[in-house]
Amino acid sequence: MGIGDKFENAKDQVVGKAKEAAGDATDNERLQTEGAAQQFDGEVGQKVEGAKDRVGDAIDDLKN
Repeated sequence: MGIGDKFENAKDQVVGKAKEAAGDATDNERLQTEGAAQQFDGEVGQKVEGAKDRVGDAIDDLKN
């Protein structure tokens, strides 16, 4: 629903991927794990936002 939330989720995915890649390049397991977790958080957030949008659309359809 909120463009700010969607942006934050996309940012989490990109930053998480970069952290994971940096961890891979430096053999830093903590950074790899942190990056993977951040990516996952962003993906889940995107799915939640998509579900909110669909629910909002369904409510609007019922109103009309």
